[in-house]
Amino acid sequence: MRAVIQRVNYGRVVIEDRETANIGSGMVILLGVGPGDDEQKSAALAKKIAQLRIMEDAEGKMNLSLLDTGRAAVVVSQFTLFADTRKGNRPSFIGAAPPELASPLVDHFVAQLRSYGIPVQTGEFGAHMRVALENDGPVTIWMEM
Repeated sequence: MRAVIQRVNYGRVVIEDRETANIGSGMVILLGVGPGDDEQKSAALAKKIAQLRIMEDAEGKMNLSLLDTGRAAVVVSQFTLFADTRKGNRPSFIGAAPPELASPLVDHFVAQLRSYGIPVQTGEFGAHMRVALENDGPVTIWMEM
């Protein structure tokens, strides 16, 4: 699994004209699933992100996590995190998991974050989404399990 985590002042997802996610300060997590991923990797990544200390404390240092602050997360499935751009100019996505594997693992990841008490909103698997956010810092972190 791959994730791009962005600390945000706000995050929002719109599908067609329907808003599916809208948070204030927290994280927007772009999540990609590979063919070898499973629930164990999903749970490990969710735990790592829940505990990731990238939120500022009273002194402006990155010492706090979502767990410490009670802030929310938006999770957006994004198979393009598995793009292979080594050949040609058109990315190949054959390294991404097929939807029948990826969709349940994205749901599992979201459930794991929620099990820690983190408020989570989501996009919609396979939908064309408009994702808006204001990166805070900017803080953007790439993670892989």
